[in-house]
Amino acid sequence: MKQGRDGRLVVVSDDLERCFDAGDIVPTLQAALDRWDDVEGRLQELSEELRFARGNAFVQEECASPLPRAYQWADGSAYVNHVELVRKARGAEMPESFWTDPLMYQGGSDTFLGPRDAIVMADESWGIDFEAEVAVITGDVPMGVSAENALDCIKLIMLVNDVSLRNLIPGELAKGFGFFQSKPSSAFSPVAVTPDELGDAWSDGKLHLPMLSFLNDEAFGEPNAGADMTFDFGQLIAHAAKTRPLSAGTIIGSGTVSNKLDGGPGKPVSEGGAGYSCIAEIRMIETIEDGKPKTGFMKFGDRVRIEMLDEAGKNVFGSIDQVVERYTGP
Repeated sequence: MKQGRDGRLVVVSDDLERCFDAGDIVPTLQAALDRWDDVEGRLQELSEELRFARGNAFVQEECASPLPRAYQWADGSAYVNHVELVRKARGAEMPESFWTDPLMYQGGSDTFLGPRDAIVMADESWGIDFEAEVAVITGDVPMGVSAENALDCIKLIMLVNDVSLRNLIPGELAKGFGFFQSKPSSAFSPVAVTPDELGDAWSDGKLHLPMLSFLNDEAFGEPNAGADMTFDFGQLIAHAAKTRPLSAGTIIGSGTVSNKLDGGPGKPVSEGGAGYSCIAEIRMIETIEDGKPKTGFMKFGDRVRIEMLDEAGKNVFGSIDQVVERYTGP
């Protein structure tokens, strides 16, 4: 919950209706990750108590991101279908190595947004876009870890809106030094979930549930996060740890969830397809098919909601629900 810079840790019931303050065990999620082997069992016991005790009301609107700031945020691009479309739309060939060597960038991690915080931007012309992704939080990861052993380092799973400023990206990449201004503060789901809570939906380092996104309350995407994921989270973590260890509290993102359809780029939800997890992807397809995009990026007042339901229809992580607002200066 929001409190100071690093928040206040609570353990939440399965239905996301009730919670217990975890302060008697550990004050923040980062503190828990630093001592995971010591406190995990006690936090699990607190979770079990919530099955029988009333607890306090859990209010998603009062949540910070599970880690309001993190030691490291590294975002991959595990859905190579998405990368292929990006390059095809601008007439660029995709190197074969992209299918065997993950793309990854290191993003800013000191000012994460809460899941209901506004996306505050100074200029609509920057091309404001959302990206619906899965992310994992690791414990300490040794340098050179194998992809198989890296899966044991995953402590928690959550969702992320990796906000992107599309019209700033080309100029930054042209410098040959990567993203910075084009990747502002991201927002994460209200709840981070231990892998055991996901049952069969979590397997082989992938989360096999639909990623739901809504733009101005209309269904925009519902691709399955476990399908067409070229690199699983074990591979992504191993890639990040190839030349250095990773500290407990490192967040690794999947990149934009993207599905193919019959070998092609997919269709909008309104046409019976799985839709898309960012505006850029539908603009790519429009460019490929019609020579130019027709869907605009987000404007002031637009709203995006990102969430994931299990097979029983239960909201697993809570909802990221954000409105784009104009920045008026410090």
